[in-house]
Amino acid sequence: MMNPSAVNDDLPLTVKNYLNKNALTGWRLELRGDRKFNNIIVVPAIEEYDNIPHLLGSLAANDPKFFSETLVVIVVNNRIHDSSGVKTGNEKSISLLRSLIARDSADQLSGLINRKGLNLGLIDASSPGLELPEKDGGVGLAREIGMDSSLKYFDYSNNRKKLLICLDADCIVEPGYLSAIVGNFNENGFKAAYAVCEHRLEGTEKEILAIICYEIFLRYYVLGLKYAGSPFAFPAIGSTMVCDYESYIKIGGMNKKKAAEDFYFMEKLAKITTVREINSAYVYPSNRGSWRVPFGTGQRVNRFVAGTHREYLLYNPESFVILKKWLALFGAEDVRSAEEYLSGAVKIHPALHDFLLRNSFRDNWEKIIRNSKLDAQIRKQKILWFDGFRTLKLIHFLRDSGLEQLLMFDAVDALISLMNSPAGIERSGEIPPLDLQIEYLKYLRRLK
Repeated sequence: MMNPSAVNDDLPLTVKNYLNKNALTGWRLELRGDRKFNNIIVVPAIEEYDNIPHLLGSLAANDPKFFSETLVVIVVNNRIHDSSGVKTGNEKSISLLRSLIARDSADQLSGLINRKGLNLGLIDASSPGLELPEKDGGVGLAREIGMDSSLKYFDYSNNRKKLLICLDADCIVEPGYLSAIVGNFNENGFKAAYAVCEHRLEGTEKEILAIICYEIFLRYYVLGLKYAGSPFAFPAIGSTMVCDYESYIKIGGMNKKKAAEDFYFMEKLAKITTVREINSAYVYPSNRGSWRVPFGTGQRVNRFVAGTHREYLLYNPESFVILKKWLALFGAEDVRSAEEYLSGAVKIHPALHDFLLRNSFRDNWEKIIRNSKLDAQIRKQKILWFDGFRTLKLIHFLRDSGLEQLLMFDAVDALISLMNSPAGIERSGEIPPLDLQIEYLKYLRRLK
């Protein structure tokens, strides 16, 4: 049970206070023994019986020297009214994981995990009486249960970083994954970061085209933010997120959103620290279609395969030019009046000025000035006000105010030309064949 009265006496005060305030009751972490850890990997899983062995196998291929201080917690979850097929699949996953934790099986996976010394934990949020609530049940709550529970299983007696590492059950990782994450946090002082994500190109040609289209969409947006100089220029992909426990507590933990939980979690981290890339830690998610979340990778793949939308469209690169100019004005060291910022905005683009007015910029800015005594406080408030969500809203507003989307590969060529990094890929049609699309994707994966 996650019960406030049961919080360990040896936990740091900040952890006790967090758990007393935010404790989730009704679920417990099952594991072998009473050891404590420095790194805990949290994996939400719903009907993932076939994928869990692949994930665990890839983790077991990492350097075993990290296994004694690392725990993998899988949160098997569903809601009360999920289908019987989902619940049956989860029952199989729970049975598998309990067998692996107890080490009472002689199959190949058990042998590998036992030989390598990989530590496993299970949170049953699936069985009758333990299901997630209908209102909040979803990936956000499943991550929160796992991450909050993990706070009680860190070894706070040593000075090693205490890391909360997020993965998804349909992923595999490369052998250097753990060493890269643990090394960067402990040696380079990272507080929040993300691993490199590259979706696997598997399945039918249409499925491969679907994930290429979606990954280019994701990378293009982050690239546009980097060009503009945004502090929120990082991917928000749940299976890549990492932070230390102090940062987790400082932002109030994980949110309960059924989708986009990763976006809001990473945005909150970016407001308190620099979110860094761990460029030698690779995560390879599946490119499958999925019903598990209302939007995101699975739904975009489903949508592409169904052919219900025009998929090969991207934000107009001019949107990022406007954003770049606005960030240069608003993000400068000097502090100006609301009218001066609005006057500058209309010169950049009338739609930017309109957006600021619609978002009550004048009133908000005057309130910030009244409540901030130091310039440093004002600079911080600038980031808090024009955050990742408001940045996305601006890009959407510009799209809806005349800066129409462009065909995907025209937009990519235009943006990387602005960045003086042309790909040099020869194409004749608006939508190139599969081999050229793969070339574009590989180029964007290399572009930093």
